[in-house]
Amino acid sequence: MATIAWVGLGHMGAPMTARLVAAGHEVRGHDLDAEAVRVAVAGGVVAPGSLAAALDGADVLITMLQRGSQVRAVLAEALPLLPPGTLVIDSSTIAIDDARELHRTVAEAGLPFLDAPVSGGVPGATAGTLTFMVGGAAADLERARPVLEPMAGRIFHIGPGGSGQAAKIVNNLMLGITLAATCEGAVLADRLGLDHRVFQQMASVSSGDSWALRTWYPMPGVLETAAVNRDFDGGFVVDLMAKDLGLALAAGAATGTGLPFTAEVAAGLQRLRDAGLGGKDSSVFVKLVDGSLD
Repeated sequence: MATIAWVGLGHMGAPMTARLVAAGHEVRGHDLDAEAVRVAVAGGVVAPGSLAAALDGADVLITMLQRGSQVRAVLAEALPLLPPGTLVIDSSTIAIDDARELHRTVAEAGLPFLDAPVSGGVPGATAGTLTFMVGGAAADLERARPVLEPMAGRIFHIGPGGSGQAAKIVNNLMLGITLAATCEGAVLADRLGLDHRVFQQMASVSSGDSWALRTWYPMPGVLETAAVNRDFDGGFVVDLMAKDLGLALAAGAATGTGLPFTAEVAAGLQRLRDAGLGGKDSSVFVKLVDGSLD
């Protein structure tokens, strides 16, 4: 079993570390948010009180943060303190260029590095069914598998450094668009007098199927997993979806790729943020469709 230093114990980090603890790994957690640390400790994580103490003797360092600047700051402090040979894994969702820069920085410190963002959200993190999209050397991924597998349903080696982030950004672009389509369809189905449950069940085995429809259908009482039943609290918040679609638009600009549907959804997410809903689950997008935002 490995000794794992983990930085970032938020909505995803807490259930992911709990899976590692349940698998027999020693996890030393660090986060600036005291409540996040408390929740993780309740799941079996050890909180030594400082980043340096968490890193002492670590076999693996995993970061799960919101922005590339945060990951860079943590690694700038951590790399001089890590034992030789420590495997460094970033499971945040950040810009492709940031991930490539981190590969260079960690390699210059003489350590292996993987960019390994995930899909599946908090339910997947809790159930240990996340999809990992990994960029980096195949040999480093093989070393990482015993650590990733307790958290994973599937692990994909996408390619060289930065490929994991590229795949995650494209995946979330598709999620954002299908979520918006699901919200439009749900509102129209409602106004046409269709039964919510019957329509969702029919569409989920028909050509309108998508992960968003099966997991986030935005009409109350249809799916237990849908945030609409909790006043859109928890889940994948608007601020993070907006960030990810911004990364996709930047990648589109860098590659000369027009992304009109992505731009439209991103504009809608910005309207939600302007309305003070940035901390709500992204399926609150339905309010843009049904007119209840105004």
